[in-house]
Amino acid sequence: MAKSTKKRDQEKVDSYLRRLELARTTTVDAFETLTDKMNAIQRAKWDVEFMVNRYFKHYATAECAEFQKDFAELVADNPLIKAFAEWGRGLAKSVWCNVIIPFWLWLRGEDVFMCVMSDSKERAEDLIADIQAEFEGNEVIINDFGAQRCEGSWEYGSFRTIDQRFIGMAFGIKKKVRGIRVGHRRPNLWVVDDLETPDTIGNPKRMRKQKEIIERDVIPTMTDKHNRRLLYANNRFARVMTQTMLQESHPHPKWYVHQIKAYNKVTYESAWPAMYDKEYYQLQEEDMGIPAAYAEYNHETKLEGKNFSEDDIQWAELPDWFDFKMIIVHWDIAYTDNDTSDYNAVKAWGVCKNNKFWKIDCFVKQAKMNLPCDWMCEFKKSLPQGVNVLFQYESQFWNEEVQRNIDEAEDRNDVNLNMMKVDTPKVNKLGRMLTMVIVMVLSYPMPHDIPVIIRESSGTFHRLVSYKG
Repeated sequence: MAKSTKKRDQEKVDSYLRRLELARTTTVDAFETLTDKMNAIQRAKWDVEFMVNRYFKHYATAECAEFQKDFAELVADNPLIKAFAEWGRGLAKSVWCNVIIPFWLWLRGEDVFMCVMSDSKERAEDLIADIQAEFEGNEVIINDFGAQRCEGSWEYGSFRTIDQRFIGMAFGIKKKVRGIRVGHRRPNLWVVDDLETPDTIGNPKRMRKQKEIIERDVIPTMTDKHNRRLLYANNRFARVMTQTMLQESHPHPKWYVHQIKAYNKVTYESAWPAMYDKEYYQLQEEDMGIPAAYAEYNHETKLEGKNFSEDDIQWAELPDWFDFKMIIVHWDIAYTDNDTSDYNAVKAWGVCKNNKFWKIDCFVKQAKMNLPCDWMCEFKKSLPQGVNVLFQYESQFWNEEVQRNIDEAEDRNDVNLNMMKVDTPKVNKLGRMLTMVIVMVLSYPMPHDIPVIIRESSGTFHRLVSYKG
C-alpha cells in the first residue's frame, strides 16, 4: 500500500530532526580567541583534514584516508572537473561528495549551487539534507560564519543559506532538470549518488537512458564558463552500470575515474586503515562470500550463472598455432543491431594435440551482420598458412542474406572463408549443454579420417575425447 502524503511528510520531519541532532553534537571551544578562530578558518581553507576535524568531528570517527584528501583537493583545484568517486563500499564516498567537499568549496569562498541526483527524489532529498542540517545546526559553523538558515527558503531537500552563497536542491533521475535556476543563478555542482537499483542493473536500456539524461540534461544546466563540476559517487559492483557507460563513452576521455579498492585481496591491507583492519575484510568475505565481497569492496565482478561460473574457466597462454589439431570458428547469427536485438556471437574454439580444449577469441556485439563477417576475415588473416581452421554458421531462415554479407566481407578483405552452413537442434539447449558441453563435427577436407571432438562433463571435471571414423 502506498504511503499517505501525511505519513511521508512526517517521515521527512523525523529524518531531518535526527540529522539536526547529530549536527548539534558539535561544540565550540570556549577558550578560543578571535585570533585563534580566524587563523583556524584560514587554515581550513587549504587543509581539508584540519577542516574536517574542526567542523565535522561527528563524521570523523576515524582519521581521514589519504585517498579521501587527494580526491577533495583534486575537485577543489579543478572547477571544471567531471569525476567518479568509485570507492569501495564503506569508504564514505557519499559523506565526502555530499557534505565535506561542497562545504569546503563554500568555505574557500566559492558560491555553490549544488544539485543532488539519485534514483528517486526522496533519496536525493535524504542525501542533500545532511549538509542542510549542518548549515542549520552545526554550532562551530554558526560560531565561525553566523546563522545560515534562511527563513522562507528552507524546505527539506531544497534550501538557501542566509548569505545566498549556498543553494541546495534534490532531484530524482526521472525529474525534469532543464532550465533550473534561482534568480540569475544556475547549478555549478552536480552530485550523482546512489543511482543504480536492482531494476536498472538488470536493464541496459534504462542505464543508457540514465546516461543520456546526465549528458544531455544535467550537464547543460551548468552555464558558468569557469565553474561546472560533476561528481558521481558509486562503487562499481556490477559489470555494466550507468557509470561504466559514461566512463567508456567516447566523448568523455577527460572524465576522471578515482577508483579505490577497499582492501588488498591477498594481504587484506585496508585502503582506510584508521577505519577498517584486516580482520574486518576477512570476516566480510566469510559472511558475504568472496564474489560478493570482491564486487562491493574491490569493484571486481563475476558473471555467476545457475549452472556455470567463471571458476569453470582456466586461463593460460595460448599455444602455438600449429599445436592445434583443428580450430572451429562458429557464428551465432543475429540480424539487427537495435537495443533489444540478440547478439551476433562469433567464437573461435580449438583443440590441441594434447587434447586440451581452448576458447581462442570471440566477437560478441549487438551489430549488423557485416561486422562479425569482417571480424572472421581478420581472424583468418591473422593465422599462419597451414593452420587447420573451419568457419561455420547456424542455418537460418534467411540464408541468402547471410551469404550476401559473407560474400561482401570476403571481397572487402580479400579472404576466402569457405564457410559452412550447419544445422543445430533448437530444443532442450540446456540439457545438451549439461550433458555434452561442446560437440564439434569437423568436416574440413583432410587426407585423414574426420575427427569428432567431444568435451564431456562428469561432475565438476571435464575431459576431451577424440574419435575417428
